[in-house]
Formats: sequence, C-alpha cells, structure tokens
Amino acid sequence: MTNTTRIAPMLAVSDGAQAIDFYKAAFGAVERWRINAGGAVIAGLSVDGAEFFLAPASPPHGTHSPEAVGGTTVRIELSVDDPQATQARAVAAGAEERDPVSEHSHATTTGGSFRMLQGMVVDPFGHYWLIGKFL
Repeated sequence: MTNTTRIAPMLAVSDGAQAIDFYKAAFGAVERWRINAGGAVIAGLSVDGAEFFLAPASPPHGTHSPEAVGGTTVRIELSVDDPQATQARAVAAGAEERDPVSEHSHATTTGGSFRMLQGMVVDPFGHYWLIGKFL
C-alpha cells in the first residue's frame, strides 16, 4: 500500500457522535470510519473527498477543545462551489454565523491580487470554519 502525503485536521470535540451528526448535516460530511474507545468516539470523515478527523480532547497529550480554552488557534478553510448555500446549511444545522459570505480582494506579495468569496461560522464545538471559494 502506498501512502500519499496529506494534511488533515483532527478536531477535539466534547461529543463525537453529536459532532458526526452535525458535520453530516452542516457540510454533507461522509463518515468513513468510527471507533468507540472506552465510550469515546473517534472518527474519520470527509467532505467531497477532503478528510478530517475528530476525537475527544486529550489534555495530557496537549489537545484541548475550543470549548475548554475559550477559543481556538486554528481556522478551518472549507472551499466549496456555493459558499452561501454551504454557510446557510451550516447555520441551519446549528453553527453560529460570525461573518456573512462576501467578496474580498487581496494583494499578494508578488504584486498580483486575487478575489474570493468567503464567510465564517463557528460550529457547536467551538471550531471556526471559513467557507469560501476563489473567484
């Protein structure tokens, strides 16, 4: 079996089963696998093939949930064809809208620029999701 290099976040959540249900409803996530480890749910999910994982917080290993620390150090970028519809679906599933989807232009360090459509929600577990696409 060949292993391909990739990066996939593992989100610390307080209730794995509830988180799986939320990510399915909010982003159309597909549950790839799930294990119960002593009553704790650990799972692998994907959104249109983009993988992410979830597990309980593990303070002895340096992993804390956003709920426990009152914030987060990571924002998750979710690029989709229809950011407005995806953000509306996430809010309907229980996310909190922080920024509505709107167009942004940004200059690059090489003298160019790019445009994007982007908004932000916070999921029920405290994770920040930037939902958008490049134009």
